[in-house]
Amino acid sequence: MKKLCSILCCIHVILTLFVPTADAADAPGVSAKSYTLLEPATGIVLAERDAHVQMPVASLTKIMTAAVALEHSDMDEPVEILPEHTGIEGSSMYLRAGETLTVGELLYGLMLASGNDAAVALAYHVAGGIVEFADLMNEKAAALGMENSSFANPHGLDAEGHYSTAYDMAILAAWAMESEQFAQIVGARNAQAAGRSLVNHNKLLWRYEGALGVKTGFTKKAGRGLVSCAQREGTRFICVTLSAPDDWDDHAALLNWGFSNYRTHKVIAQGDAVAMIPLISGTTEIVTLVAETDVTLLTKAEDSCHVGIETPAFVYAPIRAGEPGGTLYVEIGGERVQEIRLLYGETIPQDEAMRLGLWEQIRRSFEMAFR
Repeated sequence: MKKLCSILCCIHVILTLFVPTADAADAPGVSAKSYTLLEPATGIVLAERDAHVQMPVASLTKIMTAAVALEHSDMDEPVEILPEHTGIEGSSMYLRAGETLTVGELLYGLMLASGNDAAVALAYHVAGGIVEFADLMNEKAAALGMENSSFANPHGLDAEGHYSTAYDMAILAAWAMESEQFAQIVGARNAQAAGRSLVNHNKLLWRYEGALGVKTGFTKKAGRGLVSCAQREGTRFICVTLSAPDDWDDHAALLNWGFSNYRTHKVIAQGDAVAMIPLISGTTEIVTLVAETDVTLLTKAEDSCHVGIETPAFVYAPIRAGEPGGTLYVEIGGERVQEIRLLYGETIPQDEAMRLGLWEQIRRSFEMAFR
């Protein structure tokens, strides 16, 4: 016997399970040769163009460099600057041999000033060299499912075997932005590092409401590249453009389109209590059901869905925590489109007294009385 519980039944959101990608008629036109607009909580790509084509990514590489460095070192670790860390081609934070900076200062120089010298210094500090650090970068890329990416250096200067895609960079940025330290660095407009005043190259931090980061990039071969992350009212998007002459306008257009048409709703979090079921013959009278996983929905304003749960009317003890006890479901237009299991939240033993039949209880009572 099942009953429909009403705890969640009146949530009105929209669920977008199959979102049109780059061919959507209403997606904005942009200058980028390749791009991706990703909603990171669900992993849904809202719009794209040639998002899986391998291309040079220039200093967008430094997103991976910073993330790997943070995984393998602490912000306050000292780094002695060696001669081989200095004089690197391209953008620089102007390190000098013999000075000592922290990993954190180098990360700000890497992500705000796009310092190629900072990238090299971090690579040597973390892994002992460029090749060894590139191995760590490629290991992380494989772990993240970046199937069309290969890294040969920590700074992104043109090199054989160094490339990625718009989609892979979006996956990387979505993961990296989950780190509070990383997000704090890339979201800083200005910073001080060992007496240096650093200004973030990412103009969206000033120009676009809700911008959180992430990184600019440019080489003559790669053209202008940009990865951005923006959030408004709990909805977050990652946008990546490669070879985009008008990258600032491209990102504003894509992000505006995303925020105008979609919303993210976290309906329930893993472990949240969803319902309580009457428990028979247990040491307590109820047992709690909790969500097995998160439920996050990407929505459109004009649609709605029905979220509910199904549970037994009652259950018998004993109950073990973690065992399935019900279902949370999502319906659109009367059709069930998503389900997750609800698990018992507690282990509840059987009450020995409740387990015994009435006559057995009487018999034992007499036995205990005349012992």
